[in-house]
Amino acid sequence: MERTTIDLWVGIFVALGLAALLGLAMKVGNLTTSNLGDTYMVTANFENIGGLKPRAPVKSAGVVVGRVGDIGFDAKTYEAVVSLNIDKRYNFPKDTFANIYTAGLLGEQYIGLEAGGDETNLKNGDKISQTQDAVVLEKLISQFLYSKATEGDDKSSKTASTESGADALDASPLDKIGK
Repeated sequence: MERTTIDLWVGIFVALGLAALLGLAMKVGNLTTSNLGDTYMVTANFENIGGLKPRAPVKSAGVVVGRVGDIGFDAKTYEAVVSLNIDKRYNFPKDTFANIYTAGLLGEQYIGLEAGGDETNLKNGDKISQTQDAVVLEKLISQFLYSKATEGDDKSSKTASTESGADALDASPLDKIGK
């Protein structure tokens, strides 16, 4: 009797653990159901979408107003074409900005909509013309390292030129001791 109750409790804990893992996988994969009703679709072109994925949230003022639909590639303009499914409850002006943001330092990427001031609203099939690409962390790091490397080269070349130039003739040998 005691052995069967232990086996029963172990089975219950294993089932709860598997259910928790399944729920976590669904949450990470954005496969959980959303409360979006009827939607309208608009598109936006980006030169670089980074790690943006289908079903990523579309937010405005921190509120989820839609989801990313399909992501394609336009062979003529060499840009990514992203379709956005926006809930019909939310109307955005035609001059809305679409920006790709990252939640946290290394979090998921999402699209942020910043409403403009146009009188006419986006309709189904319209295109958002004002976009900002994703910030790629690797690109920022390489630019930072490159700027630091060139900054170091500039300092060493200035020091070498002043020591070999006319200033070196006027300088006292005692000046070099402090350096």
